[in-house]
Amino acid sequence: MYDASKGETVASACQGSRFAGLVQPLMDGSHQPGFSRSERFMNATDVTSVDVASADIGIVCSLPLEISPFLNRCQRVKSYSGGPFKFVGGLYDGIRVAIVEAGTGPVRAQRATRSLLDAHKPPWVISTGFAGALRADLKVGNIVVSNELVGLKIEPLKIDLAMAANPAKGLHVGRTLTVDRMVRTIADKQALATETGAIAVDMESIAVASVCRETKTRFMSVRAISDDMSTDLPPEVLSLIGETGAVRLGAVIGSLWKRPSSYKDMWRMREHAMEAADRLADFLDGIVIQLYRARSGG
Repeated sequence: MYDASKGETVASACQGSRFAGLVQPLMDGSHQPGFSRSERFMNATDVTSVDVASADIGIVCSLPLEISPFLNRCQRVKSYSGGPFKFVGGLYDGIRVAIVEAGTGPVRAQRATRSLLDAHKPPWVISTGFAGALRADLKVGNIVVSNELVGLKIEPLKIDLAMAANPAKGLHVGRTLTVDRMVRTIADKQALATETGAIAVDMESIAVASVCRETKTRFMSVRAISDDMSTDLPPEVLSLIGETGAVRLGAVIGSLWKRPSSYKDMWRMREHAMEAADRLADFLDGIVIQLYRARSGG
């Protein structure tokens, strides 16, 4: 079993968000302090004394849209390019956060995670972004926290968490499947659910977790449902987003030319994505603070 949290706990309160009170302790064991509290990232009164390269929390996402609402809540946000990846750093309630936008797929996610750890050395890494529902009770905007990660040809990774699900409030805890392609149809989702027992599917989490296991870095997977089991995604979605996470404008124009009514599908996808991103930011509000407090003994 991959002990993601090394025996530390996360407090139960997520004050100020729609998920207030939903984040339960992540471990059954006792709190084990022993980490000194980090200095503030880019503190205006003592910039020279702060190690601006290091981070308290690292986040790996695929698309800018996934993390944009959370970034809007951060201060002193700066970005830079590191090889093929875009990095964004800033302060969230005084906590140093470093984010890498990996693009889509497990290969890029693995490389981006290594780059994040090499550049910023966060003690915690969160794999976050959108996921597809594999069960009918998971709706757009619901949150999925993984207690196990599986791949079709990869050894499962158990994450030693004890977070309680609260489906009535849109919080689900369970197995997440990582694949190397977008799962578009209800039929395909049903088949994957039957084969793997997973409740949600993404394209990155187990790749991020495998790097964290190798490097003994604490890890969580937190996803927001952007497409549920109510309808198939339009076929155009397979060509709209490139592997870097950028929208292919030519593919959008081509889709509209071939099927003018596809704009309705694209608009619905955009609305669902925005809802999922907003809900994800709400949940990360509490998670980032509580993970920081757990590691620093606060």
